[in-house]
Amino acid sequence: MKEQIIEILTNLRPEFDFTEDVDFIEEGMIDSLDVVNLVAELELTYNINIDGLDVVPENFSTIDNIMKLLSKNGVK
Repeated sequence: MKEQIIEILTNLRPEFDFTEDVDFIEEGMIDSLDVVNLVAELELTYNINIDGLDVVPENFSTIDNIMKLLSKNGVK
């Protein structure tokens, strides 16, 4: 799952290294439009629906947080 998330993020913003353990939003690596695109890609890739209430910056700030969100939505 981790590698697939990194691949999706890299496709969205190839100029950044998403293997780093940093806060992507705080570091300016992704913005709100990227989060919207990321949600769409995650929903398509994992065949899930992410609740609008879960679309908050902290859920998309790190790989671990994205993985927790996916797990919450039934992705293993």
